[in-house]
Amino acid sequence: MSAAQEIEMKDDLDPKRFSLLTQMYAYAFETYAKLPAFTALGHTLSYEQLERYSDEFCAYLRAQNNLRPGDRIAIQLPNILQFPIASIGAVKAGLVLVNTNPLYTAREMKHQFIDSGAKAIVILANFADKLESILADTSIETVITTEIGDALPTLKRLGINFGARYLKRMVPAYNLPKAVPWRSIVTGSTTLAKQEAVDSGTDVAIILYTGGTTGVSKGAMLTHQNLLANMMQLRAVSKGVIRDAQDSIVGPLPLYHTYAYMMHCLTMVYAGNHSVLIPNPRDIDGFVKVLKESKPNGLLGINTLYLALCRHPKVKQIDFSNLRFCAAGGMALTPSVAKEWVGITDCEVFEGYGLTECSPVVSVNRPGQVKLGTVGFAVPETDLQVVDDEGKVLALGEKGELWVRGPQVMKGYWQNEEATAESLTQDGWFKTGDFAQIDEQGYIRIVDRKKEMINVSGFNVFPSEVEEVANSHPDIYESAAIGLPCEKTGEKVKLFVVSRDASLTEEALIHYCRQNLTAYKVPKEIAFVKELPKSNIGKILRRELREQELAKLEKSS
Repeated sequence: MSAAQEIEMKDDLDPKRFSLLTQMYAYAFETYAKLPAFTALGHTLSYEQLERYSDEFCAYLRAQNNLRPGDRIAIQLPNILQFPIASIGAVKAGLVLVNTNPLYTAREMKHQFIDSGAKAIVILANFADKLESILADTSIETVITTEIGDALPTLKRLGINFGARYLKRMVPAYNLPKAVPWRSIVTGSTTLAKQEAVDSGTDVAIILYTGGTTGVSKGAMLTHQNLLANMMQLRAVSKGVIRDAQDSIVGPLPLYHTYAYMMHCLTMVYAGNHSVLIPNPRDIDGFVKVLKESKPNGLLGINTLYLALCRHPKVKQIDFSNLRFCAAGGMALTPSVAKEWVGITDCEVFEGYGLTECSPVVSVNRPGQVKLGTVGFAVPETDLQVVDDEGKVLALGEKGELWVRGPQVMKGYWQNEEATAESLTQDGWFKTGDFAQIDEQGYIRIVDRKKEMINVSGFNVFPSEVEEVANSHPDIYESAAIGLPCEKTGEKVKLFVVSRDASLTEEALIHYCRQNLTAYKVPKEIAFVKELPKSNIGKILRRELREQELAKLEKSS
């Protein structure tokens, strides 16, 4: 009898089956021990190995005198095997995860680490120089560094790490005297006693940073029950196309992102499935190679990735005959890309909608019921309503702000009661800030994003953050950032600038922004203007700028 047949189906979708993530992990390790769990860079870990390695990592964290259950640990890694090992080990040790974008600049890292009060970090050596520059300003005492190949067999590890450090020069020089190397902690020893999970003393499992129209980055507190409930909700709508303990799902989206974390580190683990991680999805040639070799059953992506694959010259050499599940989220899936993908693979894309504050899944199109241009139906146990500016509930088909209520809605924002009160009503409704309409069949259509938020390849860019960096340039008087349509990334950042110095060039200002912003936040266009449109109280009217630019684009098309 296969592992899939041995599963007790009666409790399979019960959101109360587990009260803690550690209980779910213990179940998965016992049920699927010999099955493949994660693959990255050509090497696979079984569930048995994942348990052993995460136990070692957990044991190390428990031995640190400065770490207590409930303390925060930042994980700043790309999609490599160290990510699931570290995240599971940290949860077992009772720590609260703070997933951090590896592409962050030192300035962005500093804000997140100070705000979360992180006391420990696991960081790829490629980014350790940035940590060195801000470490003294944070509460971080335990630093664990790892190189990209550290979880691989000896010869492969040596080759990949040597190439990254000395041939590609991807590891800048840094000086972190108290840093502990990953390989001194996670060795694969079979003598370590099995680690029993520690109660964190808090129901919060993870703090994921998101933002609002003000550009202030906020930490959404997701509890164990939030995540477990959303895992079961997602599982309920995907069981028709994903087979337990059998399927292989390719994961190009970064695990620090709530969408990928929910799918690969929770839902697929509970199902006993195999996640094939893509460390660098920008390397489309490498991505295509993995798809050719793995012949996956599923793929998690966003519009830009599906478009890039559709246009790749070798896409028709890939055997897609096993493909049954393709998911899209993070940004709108354009109908043209969806149709082109189906034409190539004969597998439809199930577009969904979610927010970090909702763990993240709110709705998804179902197998056999896909309606292009919509984000499907609400997942089970989720209430939705569309309201006007006064909070009055609108009728079906009318456009208004989408409010969500369900077991996946966050506890609140970390140490930010004001923002929590603004976003959550007393009876549990979360105000998404997104404008939507729901038709009579229950299909949801997102008609506008959070006001003035810019969405670049599925990542939120706060206009005020871009402006803050630009305005710190000595030759800038003021600026305004907006998002404009872009075929490649969904939207791109355009910055309008009032300069103090006529000799300042677009190239010089973009270079300045690159030093202080992650690449996707850097303006792709800069327009120098004499003044910016403002309201009667002096507020810069970004929406007016955007409307003017869209009108120009429409006229020229």
